[in-house]
Amino acid sequence: MRMEDLDLPRVVAGSDDQILRDLEWLGLDWDGPIVYQSERTDLYQRALLDLDALGLCYPCFCSRKDIQVAASAPHGKAGVYPGTCRSLSVGEVAMRTRIKSPAIRLKMPTEIGDSCDDFVIRRADALFAYQLAVTVDDLDQGVTEVVRGADLIDSTPKQIYLAELLQPERGGINYLHAPLMLDDKGRRMSKRDGSISAKQWRRSGGTSEQLLAHLLTSIGILEETQECIAIGELIEQVDIKLIAGKLLSMY
Repeated sequence: MRMEDLDLPRVVAGSDDQILRDLEWLGLDWDGPIVYQSERTDLYQRALLDLDALGLCYPCFCSRKDIQVAASAPHGKAGVYPGTCRSLSVGEVAMRTRIKSPAIRLKMPTEIGDSCDDFVIRRADALFAYQLAVTVDDLDQGVTEVVRGADLIDSTPKQIYLAELLQPERGGINYLHAPLMLDDKGRRMSKRDGSISAKQWRRSGGTSEQLLAHLLTSIGILEETQECIAIGELIEQVDIKLIAGKLLSMY
């Protein structure tokens, strides 16, 4: 169990307890103590220093607007960082640092994609970025399989590359990507869009067995005729090897 609470200004007090209560209500448990990313910054700093020692890190002073402008230029690509700061001299970095704190980006090899797309591993506000933190945690916690939403497919080659750099002797992590879970209106479930939470579902009289069936039906794992399923039944009925074909098995 891992709480990804690195972005402390956005963390809502008590939200971790609510998450744990919701998981217990669903019948889920976990192994070992709960890991909080906010308590593991020393690990992320050591990883950053290791990557820097390989000559793969560089400071970036670009804002989101700068990147959008570059993407709108001829031959630019939307959502792709064009490597603007990759070749800044030591003098240019020193001069710009006096004006603005930089983010730190990792150089990606060109064979991984058709663009530079170097990504941020530490933000300009000194918070470690998602890509670095989760990769360090996965390696440290001995994770071997990851099943997650299809919205994170683009993160996977970056995390595979990071893992290879940080622990080249370790076997790789297998990734499966599931279609995003949908609400009753066929929309991606999102707090931003007002999707019902597990807490709201429970308060409205819905059972955990009904919620599990609803979510699994929305991504094609269960037939629509099955209205309820408990965790115990799910473990007996669903084999990840059998349902892998229904997921977006990309890596």
